[in-house]
Amino acid sequence: MKTILSKIFIFFLLMVATDELLAQQATVRMVPSGTNAEKIISSESLKLQVEFITDTTFKGRATGSRGAAEAALWISRRYESAGLMPFDGSWSRSFKVDSLVGRNILGFLPGKRDKVKEMYTIICAHYDSHGVIDGNLYPGADNNASGVVAMLSIAQMFQKMKELGRSYGKNIIFVATDAKERNSAGAEALMEYIRDGKLKDPVNGETITMEKIHSTVVLDILGSTLAPLHEDRKDYLIMLSGGQYTFDFTRANEGKGLGLDIATSYYGSKGFTEMFHSRFGDQKIFVQNGLTCVVFTSGITLLTNKIGDTADTLDYEVLRKRIFLIFHWLEKIL
Repeated sequence: MKTILSKIFIFFLLMVATDELLAQQATVRMVPSGTNAEKIISSESLKLQVEFITDTTFKGRATGSRGAAEAALWISRRYESAGLMPFDGSWSRSFKVDSLVGRNILGFLPGKRDKVKEMYTIICAHYDSHGVIDGNLYPGADNNASGVVAMLSIAQMFQKMKELGRSYGKNIIFVATDAKERNSAGAEALMEYIRDGKLKDPVNGETITMEKIHSTVVLDILGSTLAPLHEDRKDYLIMLSGGQYTFDFTRANEGKGLGLDIATSYYGSKGFTEMFHSRFGDQKIFVQNGLTCVVFTSGITLLTNKIGDTADTLDYEVLRKRIFLIFHWLEKIL
């Protein structure tokens, strides 16, 4: 009981600290630059969030479990604190997977709203892991608490840009998908919402159709430095896009002075690049539905899907830089 109460206290401390930081920054006159949005993200905050969502309280976040439901609630509250809008008054969309109930958590950030045809970019990260198997907890820090925290940070950064007076040409749909570990059932449920006309724009009430989806972005396994592209560089990032947006990726990396070691293939392998872009994870569902999909990852490691995938194995300063690069790349394509 004491452990649970202490974790609840840490959660509210995280919420208060974030709100206070945003309030302090709101009093300072800033220009609408992505560099200013970077100031609200710290490696310490990233670490606290990953530690929180991988704690034993959440019991590995297996689909249909109480731990997954609590994680979904936490993500919903983070959406709300980031200023996102719910769909139809609710953050959560439930779906059946086998005999279980999964929950996708959706949030919306409107764009300029000055076009005849609104377009949408989906940014998603799965929050489920393997739960507890044979008494062993699978915390899922790199896979994929890191991706969830990255997505939430990007939402904060875009909301900060909106507060500073900057808006973008496309609307953003943030989705924390459930049941990736069950054949990406959450991503398939998301596509079903859209195919069936059940996803409505929270601002104008119009149906969001497949034709209006400009792109999808998958954040999956983003916090480790255990599988570098080159031995002497731990600050690396892989983008898999089927050849699209690679120039924007390079420009964002060089133009913002981040200088990460980047790649647009999976460790130089054509076969693995195609597999991880089109036949693996939530991205396979988006590709199968004819959508443009971009995947950001730091690569599978020897700890992926193991009980050793814990919060203390991640590099939070490198994760922070990866988040900045993805954010600045998104600025270019939005």
